[in-house]
Amino acid sequence: MGQFAYQENIPGHLYSARVKMAAELHPCSGKLIGLSNSNRTAQRNQPVQEFNHGLVLSREPLKDRDVFTVRIDKKVNSWSGSIEIGVTSLDPAGLDFPSSATGLKGGSWIVSGCSVLRDGRSVLEEYGRDLDQLSEGDRVGIQRSTHGELHLWVNGQDCGAAASGLPTGLWAVVDLYGKCTQVTVVSCEPPSLAERDTERETVEEREGSSSGGGSVNGNSSDSGGGTGNTGSVNSPAGGGGARLGAVTGGMLTNDALLFHEKCGTLIKLSNNNKTAERRRPLDEFNNGVVMTNRPLRHNEMFEIRIDKLVDKWSGSIEIGVTTHNPNNLDYPATMTNLRSGTIMMSGCGILTNGKGTRREYCEFSLDELQEGDHIGLMHKASGALHFYINGIDQGVAAAQTPAVVYAVVDLYGMAVKVTIVHNHNHSDRLRRNNAIMRALSPDVGRPRPAHSLTPDPDTPDRLLFHSNCGQKAAIISEGRTALRPHATDDFNHGVVLSGRPLHSNEVFQVRIDKMVDKWAGSIEIGVTTHNPAYLQLPSTMTNLRSGTWMMTGNGVMHNGTTILDEYGHNLDRLKVSGRHSLQSSLEYSTLPHPLGPTVMSPSSPCSVAGGNSANDLRFHQLHGTNAVITNGGRTALRQNCRSEFNDAIVISNRCLRDGELFEIVIQKMVDRWSGSIEAGVTAIRPEELEFPNTMTDIDYDTWMLSGTAIMQDGNTMRNNYGCDLDTLTTGSRIGMMRSATGDLHYYINGVDQGVACTGLPPEVYAVIDLYGQCVQVSITSSSGPQDNSLCTSNITERSFPIHSPVAGVAHRLHSKHGKNVVLLGEGCQAVRVGGYAHGIVFSAKELKTDELFEVKIDEVDDQWSGSLHMGLTTLAPPELPSCPMSGLSPSLTQLRSKVTWLLAGSEVRRNGLLQRQNYGASLDRLTVGNRVGVKRCSDDTMHVLIDGEDMGPAATAVAKNVYAVLDLYGRVTAVSIVSSSVLEDAGSVKAPSLSSDSCSEGEEDRTPGGEPALVPNTVMAFLENHGKNIQLSHENLTAARVSSYNQGLLVTAQPLPRQQLFQVLCIDRLNASWTSSLSLGVIGHSPDRLNFPSTACCLKRSVWLLQRDSVFHNSLKICENYGPNLDTCPEGTVLGLLVDGNSCLHLYVNGMDQGVAAQDIPTPCYPLIDLYGQCEQVRLPPPPPFQTSVKARCQGDMEKADMVDGIKESVCWMPHPEVNPNKTCEYQALCSRFKDLLTLPDGYFNEDAKYNLCYCESCHKLRGDESYYKRGEPPRDYALPFGWCRFALRSEPHCDVSNSFKQWHIAYHGTSVGALRRTLDHAQLLSGTSSIFSVSPVKTEGPNGYSEPEENSSNSLPDRDRERDREVPRVQLSPTMRYSGLEMFAPKVQFRDPRSHCCHQAQVGFQVCVRPGSYKVGPQTLGAIEPLDPRFSNTEIEWITKDQGGTLLYGLLIRVE
Repeated sequence: MGQFAYQENIPGHLYSARVKMAAELHPCSGKLIGLSNSNRTAQRNQPVQEFNHGLVLSREPLKDRDVFTVRIDKKVNSWSGSIEIGVTSLDPAGLDFPSSATGLKGGSWIVSGCSVLRDGRSVLEEYGRDLDQLSEGDRVGIQRSTHGELHLWVNGQDCGAAASGLPTGLWAVVDLYGKCTQVTVVSCEPPSLAERDTERETVEEREGSSSGGGSVNGNSSDSGGGTGNTGSVNSPAGGGGARLGAVTGGMLTNDALLFHEKCGTLIKLSNNNKTAERRRPLDEFNNGVVMTNRPLRHNEMFEIRIDKLVDKWSGSIEIGVTTHNPNNLDYPATMTNLRSGTIMMSGCGILTNGKGTRREYCEFSLDELQEGDHIGLMHKASGALHFYINGIDQGVAAAQTPAVVYAVVDLYGMAVKVTIVHNHNHSDRLRRNNAIMRALSPDVGRPRPAHSLTPDPDTPDRLLFHSNCGQKAAIISEGRTALRPHATDDFNHGVVLSGRPLHSNEVFQVRIDKMVDKWAGSIEIGVTTHNPAYLQLPSTMTNLRSGTWMMTGNGVMHNGTTILDEYGHNLDRLKVSGRHSLQSSLEYSTLPHPLGPTVMSPSSPCSVAGGNSANDLRFHQLHGTNAVITNGGRTALRQNCRSEFNDAIVISNRCLRDGELFEIVIQKMVDRWSGSIEAGVTAIRPEELEFPNTMTDIDYDTWMLSGTAIMQDGNTMRNNYGCDLDTLTTGSRIGMMRSATGDLHYYINGVDQGVACTGLPPEVYAVIDLYGQCVQVSITSSSGPQDNSLCTSNITERSFPIHSPVAGVAHRLHSKHGKNVVLLGEGCQAVRVGGYAHGIVFSAKELKTDELFEVKIDEVDDQWSGSLHMGLTTLAPPELPSCPMSGLSPSLTQLRSKVTWLLAGSEVRRNGLLQRQNYGASLDRLTVGNRVGVKRCSDDTMHVLIDGEDMGPAATAVAKNVYAVLDLYGRVTAVSIVSSSVLEDAGSVKAPSLSSDSCSEGEEDRTPGGEPALVPNTVMAFLENHGKNIQLSHENLTAARVSSYNQGLLVTAQPLPRQQLFQVLCIDRLNASWTSSLSLGVIGHSPDRLNFPSTACCLKRSVWLLQRDSVFHNSLKICENYGPNLDTCPEGTVLGLLVDGNSCLHLYVNGMDQGVAAQDIPTPCYPLIDLYGQCEQVRLPPPPPFQTSVKARCQGDMEKADMVDGIKESVCWMPHPEVNPNKTCEYQALCSRFKDLLTLPDGYFNEDAKYNLCYCESCHKLRGDESYYKRGEPPRDYALPFGWCRFALRSEPHCDVSNSFKQWHIAYHGTSVGALRRTLDHAQLLSGTSSIFSVSPVKTEGPNGYSEPEENSSNSLPDRDRERDREVPRVQLSPTMRYSGLEMFAPKVQFRDPRSHCCHQAQVGFQVCVRPGSYKVGPQTLGAIEPLDPRFSNTEIEWITKDQGGTLLYGLLIRVE
């Protein structure tokens, strides 16, 4: 009857019209839309290239209660965002369609994602289903109800009212945006009868409810009660007052909890007032108070997420409630300063009106929360105030609070940024419960599951997947199959667990059914103690920090930390062919084939059943506090061996079998302590053993050999046993064996020492106590295979010599340093030139994991106390000001702008605060010749090495991106680098390098034939599989991008052989219409079936990419400032790749090796090129030109005197045209335009412009220029004029140019623009006032080469001789433009660029040849204190000549700022 009555209430003409109404789209639509299927299907053209202009509208306005429903037919993964739907009052016939639905104005309501927008402005932040998450086949509809409300329908479910007060005459709007590319209209009619009943009940409830501000409840029970709840019964969004807000007079308003616009003086609000951030977080720690925009309702959750913390201040976020209205409040510096109406949680306590009322409110502190943690509070209807940490109720904080309170957050101290979280459903986000898991049991605060975990006896106990799985995972096939439905969009959040715990000896086995070839890494499998019904599933299981063991790759991780580096097969190499999504199904096996024990579970048996081999003996994962287990469980060492002598007990991973020998070798000892290793057996299981300081402290079931004494349960049984463990040295072997009769035997270096004791129980574990002098041991091949490749240290202080790392790509010091430091030897040596402080220096690049940065002390000054400080810092030197001399702290202990870990003396400090004392040998005792090194290990610890000996972990939780930093403090005044970025490998072969035999000026004593000629003997060609905009030609040797700026990826068909230089590219054509340019690298897997993305940076699996001046691995930047900027490479540049014998990747630019770009390159690897932006065409040179050796291009009989700036005389002292990249250099073009403005006659310059050289950063890196060269007889150093541009001058006919260039020295002369023409006219440097730098009359020369006072010479010469002597010009020169280019000598002039019309400043100077013996070397005359050039002392930086024929103009130098 109810259904029939409801139908009768519909006017008959409207009902009949509704039945006959066709569900079609209007023919007018967005410009990329194509309609078909009688205007019922809409498709967005060019879906991969374009993401918008996909608007369609219904053919007619909607009738009330009609649901205009479309089905999503197609989606693509190229974009973010998806379908948008709504209504508009705009007639499509006359509509100028915007690019997207959110651009509709004039009465338009659009649902986008989970937000509702009116005329492009958000009116509701959290509503209904998230449209971006819908899949192909899902249906979505829009409806205007008879009450003027907008309703969204998803798959037949009403999501509730999204807006109210809608007018009539509205057209449905569908936007095929982002991922959504095709939809079909399926219906336009009222909901079904059942849905009408629901709709009517919802309307009745709304009309019968009060207008009070209760929270919305989407799970209403009976329709009869006027509960005061609003919203749809069927709404999948659940409850929450933030969704619909209060209902007043039937009008819905958006009163979601936001931050009030009035806030603390340092607060900046964003994200529609949902995010608050404290400005200047490193300078200010308070004035960060924010409050909610309205009072809290009863039982309403206010929750925030911590987005950002800084590690500078003490204290952190504070949260609570206050009765103060934010409109009337004069905000204090901190809320705890208020003395009325305020309750705050601070740390782990509660403060009321600024005074502590509860010191220990909960078991952990707000100060310990990390970024990503959630904090919430709720004002209960009873008046009680509760706080929530990561969703767990902490209990009653205050029993009675006022009825009207505002939530308040104080961004204090470390807390910088927070965001209000409106969606409180824990399954929709990852919550971090690490701190809670340590303090609470997993069941605290969580509801009990509805089902029992104990299997029903009547139900088969079958292994299935649990229904609770990761956000991006799905369970199908009745729990037997798990998959990631959107495997090409997301690579994580795919965690699945078994439906019940595993039984003893039960095998859980999965089969990989499908994979995608897009991501790095693959399946991970393991066990956990966490119940899946309660577990907040992380993005990956390796993020869990408790109760979890996972196999990932070929390693094993326990609670997120690697405990085995090499175990079994590599999971990343498991393959499945012909499938393109990831899916795993259960299989069952009764005959398991284990790869071997990974870790012992807490309830593991004493021995491995069925194991009959001896090589499974390892050290157990449980051990003493100071012990560390490495090398897959085969090596044990005591960390902090010079400050700790005990707490380093290790035990075997299983019981010893009868007659089984457990033998170890001593690998490292120290001379600091008395006593040494102790060895024995115990019947105590490792899981039950509370590890004491020493094993002789155990008073039951333990037998130990200490020195010569046999001890049982801590008491001496006998003395003078056959061996003395305290006398053993490095390399000695100790073994223990329990015989079948229960006797204990010891073996020293394989020799049985006899029965030590009798009556041992059948199951005993071997025990080693790394006590006193003994630091490191490893299990020998007698017990198991010995492999020390992963030992923390195998250098023994007593027995083995210490070697420095091999020469490779040597480390350098960064150019930014303390003001008292001077760098010498191209950044390899640092000298403190004054005072005792201001000596901080950094490594030039970030340190890689396990990369050692080591220096040797060269000089000490005993007048000072203190010594070298060394450590790691997150402060990036490139981010320092360009002139940081006064900006750096005086000493490293005061460097606190970024996190810094350092060793000062024997103290470890973090940001200057003491972390530990007596770490190891004191740095204050070091002297000349001692070496100090620092490295960051893979376990995020900092290790300091002194003379090659690892002192153990100095600090933990060290950040990944760190630089080495040292302070030349006190006694130490000079150090030099002795380490290299190539890790030490005794069997390695030096990587072949073109630069080794290149004829660069200044390189001396090359050994001909010292390295083999690099002859590429493999003919390379491009693969037919490539980016869609690529066209190949000339037998696949030439590739051109034919359209757009991307989709230009290329790979070679053949892999790149080791130690073979492959001249990869000749850049043929550039298009200045685009920005950026070519990038290249290698890919570590076969490209035959590779699905090429739009750009190379989108490749994220086994890819090493050189882009601009950076190196990327799997799209993550691993190195900056490497080589020249590839975006500046002009046409004609030749690029090359080489993988050396150490699997290191090198880049060659015009034949010059740029050093190691990346390490650990796999075999095989394929060259990869991305024709991006400006670079439109490249070619692989044909084989014949490359069949000659590198030395053929640079003859071995060439003399150094035949070189100028590294170029042979046969090409007129300029680069060969093929290696001269400067013809398209913008800086050179700008300098050339300035030269043209000078109107100097062309006859003074060389006619061939290719002889001009640009020394800008890009050009000199492309040529591979060094900073300094030698020239002349005898040879003398000069610096290249980096930053200047040289224009070659024409030589005078009477000059012997060849001899002058070979035998004369090179110098520089700064001058003014006004003196240029006069100097060029006379072809020499002349006296005159027009050049403020150069010329002054020379008086009689004294014995030191400088002019004597005039009165000393006025009477010593005839008048005519004195007159002639005064007219001799005195010319000042310098071997470096860092001196000659100073503004005092080369004044700046301003000019306007005729092309860009921008104003610039310019300087000019000359590069000249100077005849040896015609000049005197003297000190600088400017009074400068700081060194002007690291190669030249200030006392020898100025040359003075009076010989008119002693100089020869060589080139005009121009610098433009």
